[in-house]
Amino acid sequence: MALADLRPHFRPTILLAYPVVLSQLGHVMVNVVDSVVVGHTGTVPLAAVSLGVSVVTVLMVLGLGLSMGITPLVAAADGQRDVPRIGQLLAGGVLQCAAAGLLLTAAGWALVPLLRYLNQPPAVVALAAPWIRVMLLSLIPLMVFQGFRQFAEGLGLTRQAMQLSILANVVNAVLCYALVYGKLGAPHLGMMGAAWATLTARTLMALLMAGYVLRAPRLQPYRDTIGRWRFDAPTQRRLLDLGLPIGAQMVFEVGAFSVSAIMAGWLGATVQAAHQIAINVASVTYMAASGISTAATIRVGRQRGLGDAAGARRAGFAAYVLTFGFMAGMGLLLVLGRHFIPQLYNTDPAVVAQAATLLLIAALFQVSDGLQVVGLGALRGLEDVKIPSLVALLAYWVLALPLSYALGFGLGWGAGGVWLGLLAGLSAVAVVLLRRFERETHRPGLPGPEQLNETAG
Repeated sequence: MALADLRPHFRPTILLAYPVVLSQLGHVMVNVVDSVVVGHTGTVPLAAVSLGVSVVTVLMVLGLGLSMGITPLVAAADGQRDVPRIGQLLAGGVLQCAAAGLLLTAAGWALVPLLRYLNQPPAVVALAAPWIRVMLLSLIPLMVFQGFRQFAEGLGLTRQAMQLSILANVVNAVLCYALVYGKLGAPHLGMMGAAWATLTARTLMALLMAGYVLRAPRLQPYRDTIGRWRFDAPTQRRLLDLGLPIGAQMVFEVGAFSVSAIMAGWLGATVQAAHQIAINVASVTYMAASGISTAATIRVGRQRGLGDAAGARRAGFAAYVLTFGFMAGMGLLLVLGRHFIPQLYNTDPAVVAQAATLLLIAALFQVSDGLQVVGLGALRGLEDVKIPSLVALLAYWVLALPLSYALGFGLGWGAGGVWLGLLAGLSAVAVVLLRRFERETHRPGLPGPEQLNETAG
């Protein structure tokens, strides 16, 4: 496909993507702030945050993935101008997300006692357990926020979530600093202060996002079709049909990175702290690419709703091109800044040196990481979610993790070997999903509005 064919899609994709990028960064910047602030209190607390993030993030991304089933369905219904269907998706999506938040929190609390069996340093586990419990509580307001946010983004309304994410991150940063160090008249809570700050900021996000969707005049036509807010079985099933495979795919990927954090813990608190720094930095660029991925979901989904297979294909490949350019630039920045960036988190020379090595590997997988997440977004726009989930399972858990263990411990390459295994998994997913999107958008039977209506019913 010629670049000239894609050029008309660059601007609308960027306009949709940049608010989503900033909003997505809001999720990861919570962990960045926590890691930076806590990291300066010592290596063991930073290692505890690493362990805590690895546990909480698995549950969080399952919830985030579940909520992402809302966006392509709303985008497709918007393409068909099906106002009652959009109202059903608003009510069903928010209720499902709220229920998921409660279930994920309960499941997480039940898993906390199992931390002692992960063969982590005892001092790290002791600090991580109470931090994890408070962070799990924050999943409830986060999922409520997601329900309203994914609905709005399906309609192309991406700036509101961006603005609220920026506000919440400012609140989180100020509270985190005040509560961790006992500044600004706040109590001195140490690393626990970071968890309470996050819970407060996410509650604020949920309240404000709900207020926007439930009061905005432009959304009144959709609210008017709801009648009563209740669980509607067909709508819930359709949301689960899309959301659960997306959540599973995200768990397979993030779970692999969480297991890599546990492997790093086997090598000691210093290596685990370095791993947290490197993965924290890499997650920032990943979330930026994830924003472009969401824009691809919206634009591909809308073109699919219109029955325009060629337009869906061009919209998807425009997102691929933008992601490649962005992530290549990020990889170069990581190479150049690999010795300086770790010092923002921790000044222990051993931690900084190990993190610099891991950031070099992170620079190598920037392009693969970006292309695989934008491939997932483009395929979600086609409502193609089950095969990508299987691809993620095989690439991360059959290829990447066994290879990480073999290189890291079998060959004695340490944390570097663990990360090289992850690089192999990301690259495999990127290649397979690119080929699948190309094939699916060339398929003569790409569903149009009639087939979508049948599916929705």
